Amino acid sequence: MAKKEIKVAPLSGGFMITSIVGFLISAVYVYPQSAAWGFTFGIFFVMMFIASMISMTYGPDTAQLHVGGERYRKAKKGK
Repeated sequence: MAKKEIKVAPLSGGFMITSIVGFLISAVYVYPQSAAWGFTFGIFFVMMFIASMISMTYGPDTAQLHVGGERYRKAKKGK
């Protein structure tokens, strides 16, 4: 049986920051006002954080190679 390759989309760092900040806001401000909404938002942001960790761990290495290359090419072209 052939090994099936897992395809994982690369997610940005902003996605992870959004999940962390969203969870903190849900836990500190929303949960005391409404337990149901606070719990729901908390679960949602935890799932976002787990998705970003999976993306960071199993994502393709080549997806991050282009990040600094464009800036370097623009600087080199201007000289």
